[in-house]
Amino acid sequence: MASQIPPAQPPSPPDPDADAPYPVQYSVDYPDRPLNRLTTFFRVFAALPIVIIVALLEGGGYLHAGALAVSGLVVLPTVLMIVFRQKYPRWWFDWNLELMRFLARVGVFVALMDDRYPSTDERQGVHLDFPYPDAGTELNRWLPLVKWLLAIPHYLVLLVLYVAAVFVVIAAWFAILFTGRFPRGMFDFLVGVGRWTNRVSAYAYALVTDRYPPFRLAP
Repeated sequence: MASQIPPAQPPSPPDPDADAPYPVQYSVDYPDRPLNRLTTFFRVFAALPIVIIVALLEGGGYLHAGALAVSGLVVLPTVLMIVFRQKYPRWWFDWNLELMRFLARVGVFVALMDDRYPSTDERQGVHLDFPYPDAGTELNRWLPLVKWLLAIPHYLVLLVLYVAAVFVVIAAWFAILFTGRFPRGMFDFLVGVGRWTNRVSAYAYALVTDRYPPFRLAP
C-alpha cells in the first residue's frame, strides 16, 4: 500500500512590518564645511542658555544630551488616555514630537555636531519624524503600562553607547580644533546613538508606536 503524502502546507503570510522601515526616523545633516573653532572650544559655556531653557521645559533637568528625555514629555496622561479611552490627543502628540525635536537639536549642538545655535522652532539640520497613531486601531491599550519595562534591554545597551559617545565627542573636539572638521565616522556613530535614543523614547515614553525598537544604530 503506497504511503500517503501529506498535503503541502500553504506558506505563512509574510509579516507586513518585517521589512518596513521603523516608524521613528532620525537623521542629522553632516556639516561638510569648516566648523567654528572658537564656539567649539567654548561649547560648554555657549550651550548654557539653551540648556537652562531645556531644564525649565522639563521641570528639573536636562536629560537628553546623554540620556532619555522623559520629564518634559506628556507620558502618564497619555498612558491613561490610551488605556481607558483608546485615544491619543493630537496636541499632546504634537507637544511630544516638537519637544523631542528641540531636545535633539540641543543634543546635536552640545555634541559639537553643528555650530549653529539650536532654534526653539526651526528644524535646522536635525530631522526627527514619526506618524500620528490611531490609538483605537494601531496601539494596544494595555501595552503602555509595561513599555518602560520592556525597554530595559535598550537602557543597558544605551548606557554603554553613551559612555562611548562621551569619548567620541572629546576626540571630535580635538579634531575640530585642529582641522575644523568633524570626522565623518565619529559623526555617523553619534547620529546612530541619537537615532537609537529617540526610537526608545518614542516607544516607551511618547508611546507613538507598538513596534519594538530595533537593536541597531543604522536607519
